[in-house]
Amino acid sequence: MKFRTAAVVAAIALASGLAACETATPYQPLQPGSKVYGGFTDTRLDSDHYRVTFAGNSLTSRSTVENYLLYRAAQVTVQSGYDWFETLQHHTDTQTSTYVNSFGPWGYGAFDPYWSVWGPGYGWRGFWGGPYWDPSFDIQTVQRYEALTDIVMGHGEKPPGGRAFDAHQVIANLTPHIKLPEQPKTATH
Repeated sequence: MKFRTAAVVAAIALASGLAACETATPYQPLQPGSKVYGGFTDTRLDSDHYRVTFAGNSLTSRSTVENYLLYRAAQVTVQSGYDWFETLQHHTDTQTSTYVNSFGPWGYGAFDPYWSVWGPGYGWRGFWGGPYWDPSFDIQTVQRYEALTDIVMGHGEKPPGGRAFDAHQVIANLTPHIKLPEQPKTATH
């Protein structure tokens, strides 16, 4: 019994330590090997059209992913010398994954043997973990969001209608909600 308790405590401590290292995707370019998964991409399609994407990790909410996408579209618009942008198409994909982990006598996620036992009155019966062990299961579902939009950019006043955004206003309104990546701390002498 002490071994099982120690294994569960160790698993919880390990999970807590790993969770402390995880953070939601900051506003950053999407680059392989980044400290935190996710970020934006943008591709120029022609002189006034871009495709902009933002992918978040499992700790980044859908609304954050969509806000970062709009923020990037506004930045691309201003950096390209335009005043407004209109979304031509927009969609957000959801990737859902479910994980099942078991807590066995050998620790979290360890090998869990399957046993078959025959008994009078009930015949053959199978179960995981052995004849003296009751397994516990941890089922976790995580979601990741990725948003994509194609934009057209223009000069001057934005056109009437509901799909055009003033790029300068979008930047001003969303800047307080943008979380940038943590900068490495440098030692001062």
